[in-house]
Amino acid sequence: MYPMVFPQRFGSSRAGSRAALLFLIAIMLLCGGVQLLAQDQLAPTPSVDAPEPPPAAGGPKANVGPYAIPKKKDQPPPAPPAEKPGKIEGLPDYSIRVSVPLVEIPVSVTTKEGQFISSLQKDNFRVYEDGVPQTISNFAVSQAPITAVLLVEFASTNYAFVIDALRASYSFANTLKKDDWVAVVSYDIKPQTLLDFTQDKGAIFGALNQLRMPGFAETNLFDALYDTLDRVDRVEGHKYIILVSTGFDSFSKINLDQITKKIKSTHDVTIFPISVGWLARERYEAAGRAAPHGLGIPISRIDYLQADNELQTFARLTGGRFYQPRFEAEYSEVFHNIVGDIRNQYEIAFRPTNPKLDGSYRKLKVDVVAPDGSALNVRDQKGKNVKYQVIAREGYTAKQTVE
Repeated sequence: MYPMVFPQRFGSSRAGSRAALLFLIAIMLLCGGVQLLAQDQLAPTPSVDAPEPPPAAGGPKANVGPYAIPKKKDQPPPAPPAEKPGKIEGLPDYSIRVSVPLVEIPVSVTTKEGQFISSLQKDNFRVYEDGVPQTISNFAVSQAPITAVLLVEFASTNYAFVIDALRASYSFANTLKKDDWVAVVSYDIKPQTLLDFTQDKGAIFGALNQLRMPGFAETNLFDALYDTLDRVDRVEGHKYIILVSTGFDSFSKINLDQITKKIKSTHDVTIFPISVGWLARERYEAAGRAAPHGLGIPISRIDYLQADNELQTFARLTGGRFYQPRFEAEYSEVFHNIVGDIRNQYEIAFRPTNPKLDGSYRKLKVDVVAPDGSALNVRDQKGKNVKYQVIAREGYTAKQTVE
């Protein structure tokens, strides 16, 4: 049997096959898309905020891993830490810095007649503290104005003592210059400030003119000197106390040991004592008794000698000189020498080799030598050797730290 041929429908049959093929491909694509969509709906969506934890070994060790942190190339690497010094056995971990204060010593070098020797240099001086040589750090010749307190004994004691005290006070006032600062204090049973520090020479004479009628017979030297030292301790720079007194103390609240300790602990003060009443004392001693000091106050020759010794001690401890004028004409010469000592001094300073701030008293010694360390020979204009003396304070009290 022969197949039936339909030539008229051959072309339409080929077109239907193409259509069927395209339809089949569309169905396959549609099924594949549905499957992919189902897979996308079933797969969990990864969270950006919940990254995987770093490895248990401590995180990345380089620029790899979950977080790669780039290095900042524009900044230098940090400096290595400073090496800590090794600890010393028995010492704490902190350090202590001690600032040793400067010690200043006014020094006068004079002939036996009181003439100032002004040609010395730094190499001519040797300073010792408790016997240990010190290095001089500052050196200068001072001719600066003076700052002084005129402390005058003015009590109802002996007429000769009062007259001598007034003469000495006026003689000192006559030696002052316009740039000098001076205060005037009198004392009997207690100190009385007649004039605070001033540069007015007329005011100084006016204060001395108030000394006309003595009051009490008591002469409390130690109390008055203690009070004066307290007052000048608050004044800057070096100060001088011109002490016009018999040196006899009759009724002070403090004793000699206390005033001596006070003098040793006070810095930058030089005392020049002028003993009054010497001529009257010699006249009474020639008669075999002591000069009366005041009504009802018993006194002996030993008391006056002890007073002289105390005044000498005050001068020696502070680098001053003790004077005992007997006649009125001597006062001008005495104060000429005192002012010469004050205005012409060598200012020497050093930092102690003993750095302890323990409040201890340390003895000082100042020697004058030749630059090579040998003995210094001073000659006058005629070429003769001249004897000289070095005047400086005997010691000082070191500062004390407060814990």
